Amino acid sequence: MPSALYDGQVMHQRFGGVPYRFQYRVLGLKIDIDHFETEARHLRWLSLNRFNLISVNTADFGPRNGQAWREWVNDFLSDYGIHTPPERVELVCIPRVLGMAFNPLAVWYAFNADDRLIAVIGEVSNTFGQWHHYVLTDQGQPLDGESQILKTRADKRFHVSPFIGMNSHYEFRLAPPNEHYRLFIKQFEDGQPRLLATQSGQRQPLTDANLFKAFLRFPFHALKVLGLIHWWALKIWLRGGRFHRTPEHLNDIQHSHSEMTLCSK
Repeated sequence: MPSALYDGQVMHQRFGGVPYRFQYRVLGLKIDIDHFETEARHLRWLSLNRFNLISVNTADFGPRNGQAWREWVNDFLSDYGIHTPPERVELVCIPRVLGMAFNPLAVWYAFNADDRLIAVIGEVSNTFGQWHHYVLTDQGQPLDGESQILKTRADKRFHVSPFIGMNSHYEFRLAPPNEHYRLFIKQFEDGQPRLLATQSGQRQPLTDANLFKAFLRFPFHALKVLGLIHWWALKIWLRGGRFHRTPEHLNDIQHSHSEMTLCSK
């Protein structure tokens, strides 16, 4: 199957006045958006838009308004200069387990007919029900160079952690999902390193046996992710971390998007 599981790990390391470091295992799912519906029909423990041990709800990602993913991707990337629809689009995300999920970051990868990466959409969600898309394109030209490791930059346009201000930018290192999945994000606040976040994973075939094993490893996955986010937020606050409220101009904006810049190929 084109889609696959990733048995992975997330690491966060904070620098500055209230440093910390933690890591946890994470269940990732790579979805080929054009084939996933058919794939899910042949699997006992995975479903699309209905309850199962592991499931995916189309309203959790992308437009979140009922529009089909493929139609949304084509229209969205057209606004960023890619007028020929991608040949293939993959979404790497955290699936629902027992109907529950929270995705701090999901990433869409778009490929042309030559299987070259032409767009990346980083979908960031906060705990306030808002989400933002950071978009990387080069007018439809391939993004990947000889190493296939992309280095990108984006100014912070979306309020996520209340303990990091908006005067920040991100530097990303990423590659198309393959046998291994790797993503590195470094955040700078006022020009100083503030946070390093990494996600990695080993590909596993999308089979019923692997899905059931994944469920046994991650039965309360969403609660674990949300619990860790709030636990470390509490520890930062107790240690004197500066609290930043959501900027007033972002309070009533449920969804937004902005551009990432390709640093090198």
